[in-house]
Amino acid sequence: MKNFSDSIKYVGVDDSDLDIFEGQYDLPNGVTYNSYVIMDEKVAVLDTVDSRKVDDWMENLKKQLDGKAPDYLVVHHIEPDHAGGILAFVKAYPDATIVSSAKAFAMLPQFAPLPQAQKTLTVKEGDTLALGKHTLQFIGAPMVHWPEVLFSYEQSEKVLFSADAFGKFGVYDADPDDWACEARRYYFNIVGKYGNQVQAVLKKAAALDIKTICPLHGPVLAENLGYYIDKYNTWSSYTPEDKGVLIAFGTMHGNTAKAAEVLKQKLTAAGVEKVVVSDLVRDDMAEVIEDAFRYDRMVIMAPTYDAGLFPAMEDFLNHLKAKNYSNRKVGIVENGTWAPMAAKKMAEIVSTFKNVTLAETVVTIKSALNADSEAALDKLVAELA
Repeated sequence: MKNFSDSIKYVGVDDSDLDIFEGQYDLPNGVTYNSYVIMDEKVAVLDTVDSRKVDDWMENLKKQLDGKAPDYLVVHHIEPDHAGGILAFVKAYPDATIVSSAKAFAMLPQFAPLPQAQKTLTVKEGDTLALGKHTLQFIGAPMVHWPEVLFSYEQSEKVLFSADAFGKFGVYDADPDDWACEARRYYFNIVGKYGNQVQAVLKKAAALDIKTICPLHGPVLAENLGYYIDKYNTWSSYTPEDKGVLIAFGTMHGNTAKAAEVLKQKLTAAGVEKVVVSDLVRDDMAEVIEDAFRYDRMVIMAPTYDAGLFPAMEDFLNHLKAKNYSNRKVGIVENGTWAPMAAKKMAEIVSTFKNVTLAETVVTIKSALNADSEAALDKLVAELA
């Protein structure tokens, strides 16, 4: 449903060749860069695309404009995957006015220095841009997830242009049933740190009558909007989405991995609704972080390494800290042959998380599970189940 309106047209492009997003997130199904055009007495183009796909985007844009010259380019967000076509646009349409926030114009020279004679219009919260029958109302969305971000709301057709909010990984026509999975992975890894800011802009959006949401990644959302908004409210308030336990482990010689499988069997037998086991070395870190935020409980299991913490576990916990992991219960299992230190190191990091309860039972495995450490696992299961 790219062209959901007679006047608002989709001119974005898929990038199915990109395998890594922002230098760190796997893209098994690529990504889409969304751009829109409002055709009215005044023509407004909304955002550009990554430099990788500017030629394709310009072709889409020219075909849609059909000889008309755009009056405005509205820049909601100047991150390069959305602003990579600004200079190509300016070269093709030098008489158009660039519309964005003051902070965007302050940062824009770092990405795309505009010609000195370029016409610009700085807008802020509450400002409007009349195009004829259509009017864009601007909404400040700072730190969702950059400081310059604007949303806009088209008043006549009740369309929210939401920048990176409500976006997801995957090309435009990816399986719609995977929206929550890929939107969740996108949200927590990219926007997740800024839950308070997302909550603030959701409160602003609640005052609007929204019929359609147009994000900068992923599909246009035009049905069952309550579902998508509810997901964003849950994610941005750091509320667990589902009951279950993530077991995130690192292992050197396989013994901690074996203990993780034993723990999974015990938790499942105790009636835990969902148990997910993830190997922090082999599994995609972004997906493990997604599951950490999805479930209400987590067990972290790692060996001692160089009198400290196994590197993959330290990396994982630092990622969670950066994304404001909170409001959950965490159990700790360590492994060590002669001087176990992993539990102490893990607890030190977890204690810095907001509103996270540590299980009282800390399990120490001496190289491999034995009767004593398995009994301790049973105590931990009793706490978590």
